Amino acid sequence: MITRFLIAAPLAIAISAAFLGATASPAFAADTTCTQAPAQIRAAAVNAAPDQARKALAMVATGEKICAEGGRFDAAKKFAAAAKALGTDLASLPSVSAQ
Repeated sequence: MITRFLIAAPLAIAISAAFLGATASPAFAADTTCTQAPAQIRAAAVNAAPDQARKALAMVATGEKICAEGGRFDAAKKFAAAAKALGTDLASLPSVSAQ
C-alpha cells in the first residue's frame, strides 16, 4: 500500500503541475490585451469617422470594465469588435504604449 502511494503521489503531482503550467500561460498573454489594445484602438479612432470612432470607443470602455472584472477573454472580443468597427483588426494596429 505504501509502495503504491510512493509511486503514484509524485506522478500525480507532476501531472497536476503540467496542467497548471499549461493553463497559466494564456493568462499572461491576455494581460497585454487589456493594457495595449485600448491604447491602440484609441490611437486608430483619432483618424476614423466620428460615428465609427464613437462606436469603437464605447466598445473599448466596455472592454476595460470587463478587464477590471477579470474577464480578459470577453474583453478581447470587445476590443476585436472595436477594431473591426474602425475597419481594421487588432493585429494590424500599430503598437502604442499604454499610459
